[in-house]
Amino acid sequence: MLYFCDMLTNLPLSTILIGTFIGIIITQLFYYLYFFLRLAVYKKPSKSEHVEHPISVIICARDEAANLANNLPGVLVQDYNTTHEVILVNDNSEDETKYLLEEFKKSFKNLNPILLSQEAKMINGKKFPLSIGIKSAKNETLLLTDADCVPASEHWMQLMQDGYDDDIEIVLGYGAYRKKPGILNKLIRFETFQTALQYFSYALAGLPYMGVGRNLSYKKDVFMRNKGFSSINQMPSGDDDLFINQVANKNNTAIVIDHDAHTLSEPKTNLHDWMNQKYRHYTTSKYYKTLHAGLLGTYAISQFLVYPILIAALILSHQYILLGSLWTLRMFVQGSILRSTMKKLNELDLWPWFILFDMWSIFYYLFTLPSVWKAPQKNWN
Repeated sequence: MLYFCDMLTNLPLSTILIGTFIGIIITQLFYYLYFFLRLAVYKKPSKSEHVEHPISVIICARDEAANLANNLPGVLVQDYNTTHEVILVNDNSEDETKYLLEEFKKSFKNLNPILLSQEAKMINGKKFPLSIGIKSAKNETLLLTDADCVPASEHWMQLMQDGYDDDIEIVLGYGAYRKKPGILNKLIRFETFQTALQYFSYALAGLPYMGVGRNLSYKKDVFMRNKGFSSINQMPSGDDDLFINQVANKNNTAIVIDHDAHTLSEPKTNLHDWMNQKYRHYTTSKYYKTLHAGLLGTYAISQFLVYPILIAALILSHQYILLGSLWTLRMFVQGSILRSTMKKLNELDLWPWFILFDMWSIFYYLFTLPSVWKAPQKNWN
């Protein structure tokens, strides 16, 4: 070991940088060809018969009257003939949510509003109202979304529940953001796509590690069998990713990526608000299982170091052909797989920008790094 260390310290810095860059490229190619390629070539499993399960849709809302007025009708008018209900947990709202739900209830008998008028002690975030909604559900199949989300089509409910099979207990969906003009919108959507690329691909590789509460389904029995959110009640967030990280495995998890099965949300309109949102989300990732955290961390580090190491190696070694060839190989593999996966997730308009986004990732990781130690906020909305 000492001999190896002595050899390493005696190597020229340019050689070390070239070796490091080669290692980074190999790491990146591994992730793209072993994990992300799975989503690129994914085909929806064929079924001999399609069963419509009774469904309970659960939405938690706090002071979301405006969003509910715009989005709740899209949930209530789903084309679904089998028994279903929409549970709306009104969590201590001080706006017009209560009266809005009373009006909706007059037209939609399957709407079940639940009013919470007291805060839960020692339970942070959305977990308490969500737990109340789940325990109140009449049906075994649960479908979760947020008040600021609207289904992409009237077939959302049918397509998401169609992901279930004999052994499946969890179905991961895609929560997209609306397409708007401007570079910030593209950055937000690209980051959302990148997150989905990872959790869908890992699930296909038998390593499911998270889902997003904007579009997520699981069986009520999974929730009850694992004592709900009891192990993560002290954390402000994690009702979607940490819960799935604990209960998902290679045998009980499926994905649904049909365009009509997406949900759509309004993206943030300024960088500060978006960064605050990402800080809150990333505060939970450090609690993932060791294997998942290691894989995600290794990919992030390799992504972050690509350009700094490339630039340093170019300056010190002048090995332009070798370094350029390695970078070109990476971009060819990356671009090919991103194009296919973006098309599957209805984000193909982002593809012409992928090299810019690849460079932007350096700054993104720098911006989100404080989430490792930043104390998360206790409000969930």
